[in-house]
This record gives sequence, structure tokens and C-alpha cells, in this order.
Amino acid sequence: MQDKNTYVPSRFNVLSQTDDHGLVLYNSYNGAICYFTDTEKEEVIASLKRSGVENLSTEIKKELFENGFLISNRIDENRRAQFLHQSLHRTDVMHLVLLPTEACNFRCTYCYESFPRGKMNVETKSGLKALVKEKAATLANLNISWFGGEPLLALDVIEELSTSFLTTASNQKLQYSADLVTNGYYLTKDVFLKLLSWEIRQLMITIDGIGEVHDSRRHLAGGGKTFDKIIENLKAVKEVPGEFNITIRVNFDESNLQETSKLIEFLADEFAEDKRFGVFFRPVGRWGGENDDELPVCSQITSNRKIWEFSDEALTKGMSMSPMISDSLMPTASVCYAAKPHSLVVGANGQLYKCTISMDEEVNQVGKLFENGSLMLDYDKMAAWTTSGEETDSVCQSCFYRPVCQGNHCPLYRMRTGERPCPFEKRKIKKVLNLIWKNSLH
Repeated sequence: MQDKNTYVPSRFNVLSQTDDHGLVLYNSYNGAICYFTDTEKEEVIASLKRSGVENLSTEIKKELFENGFLISNRIDENRRAQFLHQSLHRTDVMHLVLLPTEACNFRCTYCYESFPRGKMNVETKSGLKALVKEKAATLANLNISWFGGEPLLALDVIEELSTSFLTTASNQKLQYSADLVTNGYYLTKDVFLKLLSWEIRQLMITIDGIGEVHDSRRHLAGGGKTFDKIIENLKAVKEVPGEFNITIRVNFDESNLQETSKLIEFLADEFAEDKRFGVFFRPVGRWGGENDDELPVCSQITSNRKIWEFSDEALTKGMSMSPMISDSLMPTASVCYAAKPHSLVVGANGQLYKCTISMDEEVNQVGKLFENGSLMLDYDKMAAWTTSGEETDSVCQSCFYRPVCQGNHCPLYRMRTGERPCPFEKRKIKKVLNLIWKNSLH
């Protein structure tokens, strides 16, 4: 006889207290995030005891079930997680990270790039147009990420390819989205309006401090200042109506750690009232650049703490947190693009990579794009990037965060160190959930 159907807590639940003594609940399998007040908290905690509940007799129990926090005791969550992992191998989505140029007008002290090539050549542009046209018939979703070098040095390449991609997407009724990482120096209002017309609505710009602090770390190739120009551009962008999202990234190490609070105050004064601007803090790492040995990187303990201390400080000052944080908690959202079979990096000369960081490493040079749109891929190298996570790591398989990062938040880190690449969000998940709740109050 089959066991009686009862309702037990999902193994993918996380509970966190909020500043007002309520509860935030999060489920990493379906991405649900729910808030419960101080008065509802007791019933929520009682319902989520390991023994579970026999029936959904109250509104709160029903809500817990509907959002996946309570599940039938007959459900095999391991099987669910395995099935979710297989969804990474969908063939109806394509993500291309494009380098319209590999040159850059900045020379940041912690940069890992060597800028071997300039603008994307004619053959590669033709190949990309042909590739997207050919694949479009079987795609539901096409996502383009513009990277570099500094992509705005090759605005004409972005225009030519975006126009072609948008036409193809329209003809085939594809969902199309695009994002761009820029140092912000050339992001004038006119340039920004062009980007929006090409459906590039998500941008990331890095600011590491006020004035000299930023300029000493992120200066022009000839040594010139950059801070004032970037801020002037962002103020002009703020005047543009409509939907877009700008993530202001702050990279910190021991040399600018003490200055970051001043920067937060400055950014809040300029951008707090505009929720389209959000902050995102990350520690500087040693990723293979020529200055690696001299970089005053923070310890892992300091990094893990400061990311969220700075985020909290910014929220308290009225700034929004970048949606990249809450987005990264969705199922499979913290799997690195390099670990996804449908994602490729295309260099300016048609060379194909999986990762934008280790361009010179043999294992990362996975193939070539030809002028007619055909791809030559080394599937052994592709497999090294896409099968190094939960398939082979039993600790990842039993982790509450498994559905989100699949053990593959950074396959490069795992390859280089042999260690597990856990996302910053997972390490401090309770703090992060409290910050997401706080951000929602803005």
C-alpha cells in the first residue's frame, strides 16, 4: 500500500530573518522568494519542520505549497534536479558573447586582457550574420552579449550586426535580448540612444572610487583621467526616458576598500532616485593579467563580507541593488555562460572560445567560425567546460543551491584550482535574501 500523501519541506529551501523580524523564504529549484510577517512567522516555521504537515488546511500552508516550499512526500527532488540539469542542453536557445573589437582605450591595473587584435574582420561579421540566420529557424531565444576590449570603440560593428540580428529575430519571431559591458568613456547620450534602438537595454559600467581613486586604477591607455567623463555620460543617460538597466559595478581590493563608502554616498546623491541604476560590488581577482603579482587582493573572508556590507550600505543610502543579484538566484542562473553548451565567445577574427578570461589557454580555444556561418568545434574541449560541475561532484549534488549553479558557477576556477567554485550569493545566502527584501521596499 502506498504511503499516505503528506507535505514536507523542500530540500532547496532557505529561510532568512528580515530587519523587521519577518521571514524571507527562498526556493532554489523554482526561484520563488516570499515574505512573511512577524505574525505569520510562527506558522511558517512550524509547517516547515522536517516531519511536514498532513494537509494544506490554512492559507499559509497553501501558499507554502503553491510556491514549492512544501512538496508532496512522493516527489523525488534528486530526479527533479537531474531533469533541470538536462535543460541546460536545450537547443532552442543561443547565447553569443561578441568581441566587436579586442582593443581598449583603458589600461586598468587589474586587467587580464592583452588586446591582441583590433576591430572584427569582414569574414567574421559575415559568418555571424549567416550563423544567426541559419540557426534562427530552430531557436526560441537569442541573447547577444557585447564585450571587448572596449566594444564602443567599434560602434559601427555593433550597429551592422545588431541590425542584421534584429531583422532575423523579427522574421523568425524570436525573443531577442542584448547586453553590453563598457568602461563608459564613450557612452554619450547619442551613443546610448543608438544602443537602445538596437535593443541593448542592459549595460554594466565599472566605477572604482571618486576622482583620483578611480583614475589611478582605471585610466586611459596613455595615462589620462576617466572618472569625470564617465559620470558626465551617466548623468546624460539618466535623462533618457524608457526602460533600461545600468549596473554600476565597483571592483574593490585593499587599496580602495576605505574609499568605497565615499563612492557609495556619491553614487546615491547622483542616482538613488532613478531605480534603473543599481550597484554591484565584486572583489578584484588574479585572473592572469601582467600585474597579478602586485595586486592587493582581499582575502576570501574579507571579500565575502565586504560585498554584502557595501550592498547594505548602498541600500541604506537609497541606491538600488543591481537586478543581477536577484536574477542570479533563479534556477540555472548562476551557471557560468562558459559551462552552457549553447553559449560561445566569438573573437574579432572568428576564433571561438568558451570563456572571456583565459583567451590564450589552449583548452579555451574551442573552434572557428567561418565566413559562411559554419562552425568547427573541438567537442573534447567543449566537454571540459560543460561537464565539470554537478555531474562529477557529489558535494554539489547534495547542496541546497544545486539548481542555481549546478556546480558550474566558474568552470575556469575549478580547472585552475581543483576547488569548488561556489557563488558569492550562496556563501552568504541569508544576508543576500535580507538585502533583496530590503531592495524591494524602495
